[in-house]
Amino acid sequence: MDFIRNLRDLRPAALAAAPWTAAILAAAAGVMLLASGATPSVPVRFIRLLEVAPVYLIEASHFLSSILGLALVLLAFGLRARLGAAWAATIAVLTAATPLSLLKGLAWEETAALASLVVLLLPFRSAFSRRARLTQMEITPGWLFSAACAVAGTGLLGLWSFQHADYADQAWWRVMADADAERAVRAWAGAALALFAFGLWRLLASAATPGVTGEADPEFARVRNILSLAEVAEPGSNLALLGDKRFLFSASGDSFLMFGVRGRSWIALGSPVGKREERLELFWRFRELADSHAARPGLYGLAADDLPDVVEMGFSLQKVGESATVALETFSIEGRRRGNLRRAWRKAGEEGASFEIVAGEALRILLPELQAISDDWLAHHAGGEKRFSMGGFWPAYVAEFPVALVRNHGKPVAFANIWTTAARSAFSMDLMRYSDDAPKNIMDYLFVELIAWGRAEGYAAFEFGMAPLAGLEDRPLAPIMSRVGNLLFERGEEIYNFQGVRRYKDKYDPVWQPRYLAAPHKWAIPLLMADVGLLSSGGVAGLSKRPKRAEEAPEPESIT
Repeated sequence: MDFIRNLRDLRPAALAAAPWTAAILAAAAGVMLLASGATPSVPVRFIRLLEVAPVYLIEASHFLSSILGLALVLLAFGLRARLGAAWAATIAVLTAATPLSLLKGLAWEETAALASLVVLLLPFRSAFSRRARLTQMEITPGWLFSAACAVAGTGLLGLWSFQHADYADQAWWRVMADADAERAVRAWAGAALALFAFGLWRLLASAATPGVTGEADPEFARVRNILSLAEVAEPGSNLALLGDKRFLFSASGDSFLMFGVRGRSWIALGSPVGKREERLELFWRFRELADSHAARPGLYGLAADDLPDVVEMGFSLQKVGESATVALETFSIEGRRRGNLRRAWRKAGEEGASFEIVAGEALRILLPELQAISDDWLAHHAGGEKRFSMGGFWPAYVAEFPVALVRNHGKPVAFANIWTTAARSAFSMDLMRYSDDAPKNIMDYLFVELIAWGRAEGYAAFEFGMAPLAGLEDRPLAPIMSRVGNLLFERGEEIYNFQGVRRYKDKYDPVWQPRYLAAPHKWAIPLLMADVGLLSSGGVAGLSKRPKRAEEAPEPESIT
């Protein structure tokens, strides 16, 4: 009884070690089959096999054994990742390869090893809990390179073995050796071609993902309802209405977490929206959902309040910028420090500028004029419309929010759509655009009026949004990603107006708060950061899009 009890106590540790152990043993078995197929058969055993088995069966067994060996090397990655489908496929491949080892040359040692491995893996089904199909299994370039090295190594071993084989002057075996070499070459070439085809397919394939929730989806109304009642939400949570996100809802239906997908990267934008007590559970469910689909999860744009939760989940962190917030209770344009801002605001008003908030049907009527202003603005800016972490001028999206509109002598010349929050803890703006006819510094006029509107509406703070890569340290002991980010911030103005964004927002004396990206592994952070950039820009084509015209734009260009 004590022995059985001790075995039960050891089971959790055995299950924890099973994925890595199974991966190592499967890879070793695969290399064994590849090496066996590429090297000479044992002469005496082979002659005995020819007496009882037809040649075509031996040829097929030799070839298939090498292909199955390659399959085991690749399945080892799925075993390491705890895929249930990889466990089942490994059992099937080992079961098929066991008799083939006998049929290709009476290699009973291989047969015994493969059968033992099947018996060893069978009790550990529960250690492979991920539900992703094999077609969704992530095979990294590094793993493919390792498999290629194994195939190339066995090929070189076979070449060396045949060149140095000792046939003991047995003339009958020398004749058969040429046929054996041909079988080895065919088996090795088949494995190499299979690896090439598999690698090409895996590099082009992507993980299965939930669908995008859009205007035609009934869940979109659910998202609106949660935003309108959310206990915890940042202004940027309104990007849920952009129509390019996937959603994970809490069990109560009162909270959601939104995320975008690019390739194998699943990137949650900000923290969950809704009830505070459901935040950690949604973080965990997101990670588990990504894990079950063999995807690479990431959490982008996290605030300092989110860090205890993501650290508890075992995520690694990287600062990606700083967000600017202005407390409305203390903000004023009076005083010497804000003299330039005050004069710009006053001058714009004296020269015919007026401010108003437009929403509902009145906004829908104005959409064509706002579209023309947006087109003028885009003509001066690289990259085109943004997505994911920034909104673009999509009429249905713009109509979701009230819009701060500036007219000059009655003509619309600038606007910003307003992100509000149910708790009125803060508000912000997303699109900030002006036409070619707009007076200089018109956006300063818009911001001052907008801040006054927010104070009158009872909001506590105004968020200017994030300055990407701001605040990253370039020190000898700083993380490499921080040092690279600092270099881009200092010298990457051709890519994005990093320093201009920070300088423009500094005029309002905001409080700068750090923002982070979190991932299960440190090595995944550069991949996730690249995918965030590509999601936001609409891919490589959007990232490389240049302005339509080269005229010098007014100062407010630096806002975005």
